[in-house]
Amino acid sequence: MSALIEANSLRKAFGAITAVDGISLAVEKGEVLGFLGPNGAGKSTTMKMITGFLEPDAGSATVCGADVQTSPKTAKAMLGYLPEGAPAYGDMTAASFLSFVAEIRGYGKHEADARVSTAVSRAGLGGVLDQRIETLSKGFKRRVGLAQAILHDPPVLIMDEPTDGLDPNQKHHVRELIREMASEKAIIVSTHILEEVEAVCTRAVIINRGRIVADGTAEDLLRRARNHGAVSIRVPEADAARVSRALAGLSTIAGVETAEKSDGHVRIRALPKSTIPPAKAIGELLLRESLPVDELVVERGRLDDVFREITMSSEA
Repeated sequence: MSALIEANSLRKAFGAITAVDGISLAVEKGEVLGFLGPNGAGKSTTMKMITGFLEPDAGSATVCGADVQTSPKTAKAMLGYLPEGAPAYGDMTAASFLSFVAEIRGYGKHEADARVSTAVSRAGLGGVLDQRIETLSKGFKRRVGLAQAILHDPPVLIMDEPTDGLDPNQKHHVRELIREMASEKAIIVSTHILEEVEAVCTRAVIINRGRIVADGTAEDLLRRARNHGAVSIRVPEADAARVSRALAGLSTIAGVETAEKSDGHVRIRALPKSTIPPAKAIGELLLRESLPVDELVVERGRLDDVFREITMSSEA
């Protein structure tokens, strides 16, 4: 089966500034793609071209096989879009706005009411239905935008910062909703919250200066972290030098460094030579040499460190 979302060599310039420079990607049913990049990298511009909101200078995009430029109605009928800022008619109530969205999507009153009710429940809007949108908090405005995007239960969802402005409980609710919908849809989520990628995304694409600089699962990206798989060991300061020397003698260790010192203890980090954490060999060494250890932890690396390394190296 072909991908539900496809972008082929998309390009877009604004005057002398090239915002998107040949981006190609595909998202299958069941995938949640985290779309990452620093400010100005071209994320929002790419999503606007995929949704047909912005015409590309070159390249093409399809939604469920329909070209968004040559068959826009067909493509957009299959698409739910939550743009940046969640624009809506501020003088409408949340209920009247969602009813309006249902009406312009062609639903009769009975089905429109049912779809609005389902979207309201899923987005958690029950308490603000009769408030004008302009009076809502940023978080509730965002949830109104989310409700309109999922109202017609589309097979494709494209969401720009879906949890922007939400409190921690609301973020958790939206992430659970994305996970719940994921198996039946192809979803693109642009976000600056890297923990969100690990929480909901099956794959991540990082772009910088309008180009893709990394593509893989969150675990694939974490493996690129310098300290991924490293073993962190907390020992009494008096024994730190002896433990470090012993660790440096292991064939599976690429290097040993001091991570931090506090309260008479030192945290030593043993960096692995391969992707296999050397924890087993280190544990056996510590027992064999009767070396004192207060704590031993295998590190996973941090996605924000990988993000910074990838985007800064691509800048260079």
